Amino acid sequence: MKKNFFSMKNEKLKGALMLALMMIMSLTADAQTKQTISGFVKDLANGEGLIGVSVYVRETETGVTTNTYGFYSLTLPAGQYNVVYSYIGYQKIIKEVNLSTDQTVNIEMADESNQLQEVTISTQKEDENVRSIEMSVNKVEMKTIKKMPALLGEVDLIRSIQLLPGVTTVGEGASGFNVRGGDISQNLVLLDEAPVYNSSHLFGFFSVFNPDAVKDVKLIKGGIPAQYGGRISSILDVRMKEGNAKKREINGGIGSIFSRLTYEQPFAAGKGSFIVAARRSYIDILAKPFLNKDLRDSKFNFYDLTAKVNYRLGEKDTFFASGYFGKDVFGGGDFAFGWGNATATGRWNHIFSNKLFMNLTGYYSNYDYSLGQNVNDDNARDKFDWKSKIISKSIKPDFTYYITPNNQLTFGGQYIRYDSRPGKAIAISEGETTDISLDPKYADESALYIGNEQKFGDKISLQYGIRYSYFRSLGPGTEYDYIEEVKGQRKLPVLPGKEYGKGDVIKSYGNWEPRASLNIGLNATTSIKASYNRTAQYLHLLSNTAASSPLDVWTLSSPIIKPEMADQVALGWFQNFKDNTYEASVEVYYKKLYNQIDYVPGSDLLLNQYFTGDLLFGKGRAYGAEFYLKKNKGKLTGWVSYTLSRTERQVETVNNDDWFPARFDKPHNFTSVAIYELRKRLTLSANFTIASGTPATFATNRYEIQGWALGNNYEGKRNNSRIPAYHRLDLAATLKSKRKLFKTGEGEWVFSVYNVYNRRNPFSVYTRVNEDNALKTEAVRYSVIGSMIPSVTYNFKF
Repeated sequence: MKKNFFSMKNEKLKGALMLALMMIMSLTADAQTKQTISGFVKDLANGEGLIGVSVYVRETETGVTTNTYGFYSLTLPAGQYNVVYSYIGYQKIIKEVNLSTDQTVNIEMADESNQLQEVTISTQKEDENVRSIEMSVNKVEMKTIKKMPALLGEVDLIRSIQLLPGVTTVGEGASGFNVRGGDISQNLVLLDEAPVYNSSHLFGFFSVFNPDAVKDVKLIKGGIPAQYGGRISSILDVRMKEGNAKKREINGGIGSIFSRLTYEQPFAAGKGSFIVAARRSYIDILAKPFLNKDLRDSKFNFYDLTAKVNYRLGEKDTFFASGYFGKDVFGGGDFAFGWGNATATGRWNHIFSNKLFMNLTGYYSNYDYSLGQNVNDDNARDKFDWKSKIISKSIKPDFTYYITPNNQLTFGGQYIRYDSRPGKAIAISEGETTDISLDPKYADESALYIGNEQKFGDKISLQYGIRYSYFRSLGPGTEYDYIEEVKGQRKLPVLPGKEYGKGDVIKSYGNWEPRASLNIGLNATTSIKASYNRTAQYLHLLSNTAASSPLDVWTLSSPIIKPEMADQVALGWFQNFKDNTYEASVEVYYKKLYNQIDYVPGSDLLLNQYFTGDLLFGKGRAYGAEFYLKKNKGKLTGWVSYTLSRTERQVETVNNDDWFPARFDKPHNFTSVAIYELRKRLTLSANFTIASGTPATFATNRYEIQGWALGNNYEGKRNNSRIPAYHRLDLAATLKSKRKLFKTGEGEWVFSVYNVYNRRNPFSVYTRVNEDNALKTEAVRYSVIGSMIPSVTYNFKF
């Protein structure tokens, strides 16, 4: 019986192998009747790869778009074809191809700005928003961002995306941004695929991205493809320029508070190129003459350096290396405070065949901050020094296999190593040293993914995939259990904790993350899209303040802190009007969030080894509708957007166990951007935004004790009120200089006014006892910016 059983299994195995062999033979035979055209599409002026170019075959009415590196591949039956390369803002190219054998066709497209009599603010392919499988995705062109009004005349990427639907901020001076009900830590911000943990300079007024070095910006709010993981809210994918491969180029600007300079140049006979971009603020230098003696040595500035180099080693291999280093410095006298990011990315593009493309990425990312005293004497009797950092290192192979023009397979994986050092702190008082440092925490995260984008005729396209992520919290370390004496209050640690050795697995989590998107084309200019995605996040930002600060602590999942999870569904209508002059969309979404972190009253998160005892956990939900209308062509361009949404949390013992508005909940959010080319040399622009005020918790009654009035929230309601609405108007004018700079270059003046009508938008509102009468209470409005701010910037390029 045993022998017969195995013989039966062998027969089945042989049958399966024969069937697989027949399928392979049929595919091989089919492949022999077809040929492949592939190559790169680049900008004629600078050699940069163009992302999302439409490569369309008229005879078969099929096509693809170029990937992040400008690569495309089309497999067709042997024959004669007209291949159309189109990209709004560039001259269309039609290439006659005799596809009798596999061919490599590289294309360089010329900017058509000199030929057009109208302005174009989009460089995406025609009908991209209708035909693409992507939904809940916004792309903002850098040339558009540079024309928009900006604070102190300095172009800023993060502040610009806050004008898009579904994106908000808790106020001026707050770092980061919020997307569809997520806090700032739930956005994965990538710079050339390396994560940036704090994307802000100067406490949120400027971002770390130098606009002169940025090539492409994409914000993904939903329908997240399987190759992305690690955050549950959104992906901000920022790609740096590769450097001008045609000629040397220098550009920069001199502004009110900082200046910038960028240098690009080809080398090795055009096989390689590089770009170096630097910025430095000088607010403290300009302010020094106006400060008193006690503040004369104060420092408050930031600087950053961005660089990238690429080298093409033959037709099939290209290498890239890029990096960023930035720092914010504050302090004066005996006080010092600073934070900064450092990233390094190495990438290798390899074409295994005309159908199989690989990108192998390795990165290093380090975010650190320090707080202490400017005391250089090692023998000082009084001193405090606190340093914190989080480091991540990763290797990530990504593959794209172009099966047919209607079927594109992506697959790959990623490994990340985390090294979190929440606090190395030394305090010296009267010569006595106390070490209050926290132990480092270690972890790793692995992931595998596969996805497929498939077209069914001209009307239906489907993108589906799955990602599996696996996280391990690793030793050495100590984990504590806790006793909860009063529910909702601080938990007490059970001492001693459980010790783990180096490399021991403290806790592991694994999660399947399915993703799917659907596009149904109703006609050439209208489509309906739907998407679903599940995401997991193993890294958490601890912050119990109204807005995130550079001192907030990143921590890793543990036996107590479970991974944050989210499920999101979205449905949208997309339509173009008048030959892509206008594009419109309406999207509705619903998102459920799990294992959301909250805090007990009076929680202590900094330099506290028992901080997990101060944490509460709950769930969240976010839902809303986003309306978007954009004008791409003509003398007047821009967009208007309106978001109607709610963002809520539910945490046991908080708000009587009922749902309550999250700190960044803004039910109404309207923004508009207008750019008008008055003359060839003069462009005017304006931004306007109005949004609901953020929630706040106020007393509902008060007690009078011994001549003092004490507020009390009788019902224990969290965020039971709102601060006044936020609204602001900004204006700008860009005037191109008539004279050539150094006889070859060009220059322009940018005049801007931020907060034109002096609105004192509240960042927060709080109550206090009146100074003259302790039985009276008064509300105080705190505004970060409360006046009009004019500025002038001179930009140059040669």
